[in-house]
Amino acid sequence: MEFKLSRISLGFWRALEWNYSVQQLNTLITQSLELGITTFDHADIYGGYECEALFGNVLKENQSLRNKMQIVTKCGIKLISHKFPEHQLHCYDTSKAHIIKSVENSLRNLSTEYIDLLLIHRPDPLMNADETAEAIYGLKKSGKVLHFGASNFLSHQFSLLQSRLDFPLVTNQIEVSVLNTEHFDNGNIDFLQEKKVAPMVWSPFAGGRIFWENSGQANRVRNILNEFAGKYKVGIETIATAWLLVHPVNFIVVLGSGKIDRIKSALRGLEINLTREEWFKLWVASKGFDIP
Repeated sequence: MEFKLSRISLGFWRALEWNYSVQQLNTLITQSLELGITTFDHADIYGGYECEALFGNVLKENQSLRNKMQIVTKCGIKLISHKFPEHQLHCYDTSKAHIIKSVENSLRNLSTEYIDLLLIHRPDPLMNADETAEAIYGLKKSGKVLHFGASNFLSHQFSLLQSRLDFPLVTNQIEVSVLNTEHFDNGNIDFLQEKKVAPMVWSPFAGGRIFWENSGQANRVRNILNEFAGKYKVGIETIATAWLLVHPVNFIVVLGSGKIDRIKSALRGLEINLTREEWFKLWVASKGFDIP
């Protein structure tokens, strides 16, 4: 059966900042599922290694939710933390031992027996692709992780890891927004479309900069977003989401908000089919110069 993620997913990077009780978080997750969001994005390090456990507390209380969702998490970054006194330096670690240890911790924290999708969080200049693949094969064989991918990889880094596996990596999670177009310029999006790999997109609103930043780029883009928001009678986050969703690479947009109204507004981006001219009007506004 083909593995699918929902086109809009909910990320828990800032879950500690939401300051939600278990019940409030349960309500947010339940409402998201009812809206068609079935993919929930984590990383072991989020919230100083705390956010996975917040989510896991909900699954402990409401185990019926687990088979309705896909849980995504990431590993490969070490933070200095009292939880792991052996970490002496902030660094990357894609060794077999670290990957397996991270997954075991994530399974406990998330209160689940398996992870739907594990991503290597950042490209590691010391990655031994054979050793990383050995960890991946072991986790797949044990049933602890069902699918694998990368995060923040460039095309050649993705290809290196893929070359050691006899099954496909299912995604690369990258930063893309109407204010951040670097992965169009570096060839990554073309590469992923070539490989028929749908990328997950983090920070689709540029960390909130589309709403408040006072810069030439942000002001130009916000003016066009407001123009289209008026035309389609939606919020600018809807237009920013629609700008991503219309692309043929089939972006999977990871939202970072715990506010259900903001989530609903972004979801409306699924209903807005921007024209090619509208898409390019935002592209040109972001770039600050006309296309050749």
